[in-house]
Amino acid sequence: MDRKKELKQQYKETKIQAGVYQIKNTKNNKVFIESTNNLKTINGRQFMLKMGGHPNKALQEELNSFGEDAFVIEVLETLKEKPEGYYSVKDELKKLEEKWMDQLQPYGERGYHRKK
Repeated sequence: MDRKKELKQQYKETKIQAGVYQIKNTKNNKVFIESTNNLKTINGRQFMLKMGGHPNKALQEELNSFGEDAFVIEVLETLKEKPEGYYSVKDELKKLEEKWMDQLQPYGERGYHRKK
């Protein structure tokens, strides 16, 4: 019973990391980029893809046709917290995601996003 309490406490003390990740099709190198407040939720996205319920239909269709082994999920960058002053995780995460969108240009033949 003490082990269970110890694990719960350890879970509560574990720092949540925000960041940007990509889901990459290794067959055609197309990528889907997304940010999250908690990088541990990537497993949930992976499960959503396996179950056929990902909101990005193009990504879901290619996963269905190529198979899940053709895809890898990689963390591109974790958000570094600023030690002082006002800090909005949401705003900083949006900037970080935009940086990676600009850098990788995951549109058309290169990715699963549509230009806005």
